[in-house]
Amino acid sequence: MLGDGEDGFAGGGPGGSTLLVCLGILADLDHGRLSPGQRLTETDLAARFKVGRNAVREAMQHLAARGIVDLSPNRSPAIRMLDLAEAFEVLDVAEAMLRLAARGAAAGYDAALHAAGLDAAVTGLEHAGTVEDAGLFARARRHFYRALLAAGGNRELQRLLPAVSMHILHVQYASPALQRIRLRDYAAIADAVRRRDVAAADLAAAAHVGNVRVSIRQNASTS
Repeated sequence: MLGDGEDGFAGGGPGGSTLLVCLGILADLDHGRLSPGQRLTETDLAARFKVGRNAVREAMQHLAARGIVDLSPNRSPAIRMLDLAEAFEVLDVAEAMLRLAARGAAAGYDAALHAAGLDAAVTGLEHAGTVEDAGLFARARRHFYRALLAAGGNRELQRLLPAVSMHILHVQYASPALQRIRLRDYAAIADAVRRRDVAAADLAAAAHVGNVRVSIRQNASTS
């Protein structure tokens, strides 16, 4: 879920070297090079991204505000890890925002303005679902949410949605079964939006988050 920036960093967010570090860490999460709970070393990040340590510190602050990094006193930063209760709290907030985004997209949908973006987003999801590339699917998912936000036109929602800690939840609780659920549910949301059926879009969004809850609970009970 994101706003105007590539990964939700809209105007007023980080820039320059700080943005480079932020996007690099998010890409590492998408591709499995970093994982929840993993510690981050300032000197290593500065060397890897060829930036100053101040840029790394600023990136940690921005990522902490996004719920990506945990900044604990007297300890090095770490990729945030959600326990089950926190995961469900994130989903409670995400459900309210996704339902608002879906309703707004259905109400504001204009085929002449929004069909190409929504169709491209759905096609991207379908393609990403056929290959074993977590990063590709993550990008396709963000493009889908961007298409919903564009159709809905709610600027405050575009600003707030990236602050929900969905990035960590998607990474920490990823599974092939959950990816299939997302593909099916996103198609249902897109269909309701195209039909400009506000009630159906709302129900599809609520059902999606409910399905994610069930999948996460089942995975937790078997792990």
